[in-house]
Amino acid sequence: MERSRFVQLAIVAFGLVFVSFLVRGTTRLIAPYDVAILVSAPILFAAGVLLVGLFLLAVLDVTGVRPME
Repeated sequence: MERSRFVQLAIVAFGLVFVSFLVRGTTRLIAPYDVAILVSAPILFAAGVLLVGLFLLAVLDVTGVRPME
């Protein structure tokens, strides 16, 4: 994986976190809190999975197992 692609994916992950909070906040205006959490949870979960994957790739790069190009 190229470093620029890694950075792009990191920005997307943090963007997903931001979007999940926006979705939760705007959904709370029209629906109960439980529904807002239910709607925003998959977005936050996707961001978390992406961040964990990026962290593992970074660890593999630092240890030299799979260097980035």
